[in-house]
Amino acid sequence: MEIKCIAGFASITKDSAASASLYVCALGLPLEKMGDYRFMNRFPGANHFGVWPLSMAAQSCFGQEEWPDHVPEPIATIEFELADAAAVEAAVKEMKERDQEFVHETRIEP
Repeated sequence: MEIKCIAGFASITKDSAASASLYVCALGLPLEKMGDYRFMNRFPGANHFGVWPLSMAAQSCFGQEEWPDHVPEPIATIEFELADAAAVEAAVKEMKERDQEFVHETRIEP
């Protein structure tokens, strides 16, 4: 697998206002706001940085507002960019062969 770059990183939080306060007020990052999601694109060292509410992560991963009890709650998400969709499929296959678990299958998103 050939990772090109960190496509994005986001902390995942139950209290998005408090977490955003750390990054915006304490650290001075110019995060944009989209609903409860705070983010900035073209962050040096990564293409995207965000503060992602757990409810939004649950919606993205499972199509529901609550994180399922049977899946450990995440505290962050990291996305890596690969060459193309075929490279992603191959990387997932490789990782599954190494007993890595995924919360959902690969999919194309806007």
